[in-house]
Amino acid sequence: MIELASLYESGDPVRVRELAATHGIPNHFLTQILLQLKGAGMVQSTRGSTGGYRLARDPSEISIYDIHRVIEGENDQPCGALQKPTPAAAALKSLCCEAAAAQREILSSATLADMAEKAGSRVEDMFYI
Repeated sequence: MIELASLYESGDPVRVRELAATHGIPNHFLTQILLQLKGAGMVQSTRGSTGGYRLARDPSEISIYDIHRVIEGENDQPCGALQKPTPAAAALKSLCCEAAAAQREILSSATLADMAEKAGSRVEDMFYI
């Protein structure tokens, strides 16, 4: 998605095969993820020899949490249900709930545009011999 975000302005689609090879992800696995993201309206696909996938919305409008929710699914009980409500289990559940809330807040505050910008600046900072 970060790569698609970096190409958003050009509108150029990227083939699954290219994305898979670049990032070391099996083709079939990446295809399944992209189909989920397409169903959520985050990417669109074009068929044909010049086809591929591209973002359907501006990368500044897509949070990392949005993507996480599509791929991982909604978790109605992120902290789990207590089998036996002991004080120790309740304390652990409370900590897990706090961690889930913090994760949601952090991922919601970062957009694809933010990640593409950070990724681009890191590439520019690399030196090659």
